[in-house]
Amino acid sequence: MQVSRETFNEVMVPNYNPSAVIPVKGEGSRVWDQKGNEYIDFAGGIAVNVLGHCHPELVSVLKEQGERLWHLSNVFTNEPALRLAKKLVDATFAERVFYANSGAEANEAALKLARRVALDKYGPEKDQIISFNQGFHGRTFFTVTVGGQAAYSDGFGPKPGGVQHSDYNDLAALDEIMSDKTCAVMMEPLQGEGGIISPTQEFVEGVRDLCDKYNALLIFDEVQSGVGRTGDLFAYMGLGVTPDILTSAKSLGGGFPIGAMLTTEALAAHLKPGTHGSTYGGNPLGCAVAEKVLDIINSPEVLQGVKRKEQLFRDTLEKINDKYQVFAEVRGKGLLLGCALNEKYKGRSRDFLVASTEEKLMCLIAGANVIRFAPSLIIPDEDIIEGLASFERAVARVVNG
Repeated sequence: MQVSRETFNEVMVPNYNPSAVIPVKGEGSRVWDQKGNEYIDFAGGIAVNVLGHCHPELVSVLKEQGERLWHLSNVFTNEPALRLAKKLVDATFAERVFYANSGAEANEAALKLARRVALDKYGPEKDQIISFNQGFHGRTFFTVTVGGQAAYSDGFGPKPGGVQHSDYNDLAALDEIMSDKTCAVMMEPLQGEGGIISPTQEFVEGVRDLCDKYNALLIFDEVQSGVGRTGDLFAYMGLGVTPDILTSAKSLGGGFPIGAMLTTEALAAHLKPGTHGSTYGGNPLGCAVAEKVLDIINSPEVLQGVKRKEQLFRDTLEKINDKYQVFAEVRGKGLLLGCALNEKYKGRSRDFLVASTEEKLMCLIAGANVIRFAPSLIIPDEDIIEGLASFERAVARVVNG
């Protein structure tokens, strides 16, 4: 059956407006479309394809597990799920793992856990959840309400209550709204969709202190920043601030849908049998792939490589900006980078995205003012150099109208 971009308009719900380009094959950091055009991928499926496309070791594990066992109900556990959980626990602050299928579901579990802990320990009035403006935590009704972008949660009727927002990197503003009623503060330790904003050290340490002061749980949404993306296995490690609950997805499966909520034994005890669940969460196929992803990423070679590749991006982007004067700054950490546009080009990030696609480069945006790069963590240096040469041509296109 022949399909095209027009087919999308005929059969799909119009909540997306995808590119006219339809990719059909990927290998490493390169992708080919229906017409045989070759692209370099700096988008990584929105920070998902952490080992690029069709990594041979992931393909091998997928085939092997696919011939053994795909799915069970949670009446049974399975070996890949247990092995992955053991490795996650050994590598982090966490002692317990809950599996989901996506970042939103991992965040939903984290928020439900926080509310349950507060109810059990302190009573029903301790229900306030605080998160940050421009934050993003998923698209379920609970997580989108907690996310700090009202445009995503407006227009669906009454929202879940007990949720308040504060400004990221403004400790005084947070202090003002926190009290003994606060059950949790949820934050990204590097804001992704909101524009690639890093927390100041003072802010992230202050949030931890305030949570301790008011017996509130600190939830780190590491769906985008986790599994090597910042050059540490998880971003909290590079900040030296440990959350009570951490969520992971995106990179965790390297392209296979899987999410996980990580927490301590004491907190996990509040989710007794029957309090929460997921039909597909922890299925053997997803966990087998994620285990291999974790094995590859959690190595000094890969994590140090991320920091080195970040520098290559920054040095080259600086040269491009010296020439064309379009960015106010390059933000972010590791291989989650954002080129923030200056006043002259404000609001035009999509123009740079479109021009990049025309120059056979896949990239992303993070709002109207930021061009975002989230490539494979093992992207070869030559692909970075070639991709940034394409990006420079795209920048020239926009600048020259």
